[in-house]
Amino acid sequence: MEDMRKQIALLMDSRQWRDRYFKMVKKALQDSEVQAFLKAHQSDLADDAIDRGTAKIYEFVSERNKINRGELPLAPGYRPMLVVANRLIDVVYQPTNEKMVSDKRAKQESLVTPINMPKDIRHASLQEYDQTPERTKALIAANRFSFEVVAKPKDFHQGLYLSGPFGVGKTYLLGAIANDLAREGGIASTLIHVPTFVVEMKSAIGNNSVLKKIDSVKRAQILMMDDIGAESISPWVRDDVLGIILQYRMQEKLPTLFSSNKSMADLTESLAGTDRGNSEMLKAERIMERIRFLAKEVQVGGENRRNPLAD
Repeated sequence: MEDMRKQIALLMDSRQWRDRYFKMVKKALQDSEVQAFLKAHQSDLADDAIDRGTAKIYEFVSERNKINRGELPLAPGYRPMLVVANRLIDVVYQPTNEKMVSDKRAKQESLVTPINMPKDIRHASLQEYDQTPERTKALIAANRFSFEVVAKPKDFHQGLYLSGPFGVGKTYLLGAIANDLAREGGIASTLIHVPTFVVEMKSAIGNNSVLKKIDSVKRAQILMMDDIGAESISPWVRDDVLGIILQYRMQEKLPTLFSSNKSMADLTESLAGTDRGNSEMLKAERIMERIRFLAKEVQVGGENRRNPLAD
């Protein structure tokens, strides 16, 4: 007797569920968007397309309503759309405008690889770079470089050597160029803070990863070396790290940019170190020869803005 009651209850539940389902489907069929779709594609649909497509129609209305109510849909970031497939009704999901904007932003950010650089560099923009008389020349050069690289990405383009005092926006400008290249041309850039990179290279000796680190940097599509010359470097770093990176980029004609608190002339003295003998000066000049080939010096002036992105 108890088993019979359970069977009757299950039957009633199944009938109630079926009744609810048919009511929901009927309501979905009366939806204005559904009606407009059926009217527009009447000649494209098979005679039994509506009967065979009720589940698809209900899915479309249900998921669309979830989105309109601000609820979590089946496929977050995508909107349902009714389509005709083999003369039957089907549902496809298209990315929303917000999803496309988000994906585009994520793709752009993936093209910019900052290594030991300020996080805010990702938001740097040429359009928002504060143009003052002391920074106009640098901004014009940055825009020209970005435009020319995007126009002819496979050609060699001489980069920029941004020189100037602390806090005038040299690092920010490098980040702005990198972001512009990513946005306008899908071009990848690697930005490294040279003093920190030098420390890491010294540590890499212990685990035999020096060549791997050098290789990952020297092959970058666009390389930006920030704050070069900020601290004294050893002959080993100068000749066997910077020398190898710059020589490779010169040979392969890969665009390279720099920022420094020193002019090119002052950087030569810094690279020679405390021993200003002919041998060390010659080695420093060899490094500078590569830098001059890769980049032209542009001065950035103005007051120290004490910006988080300041040099």
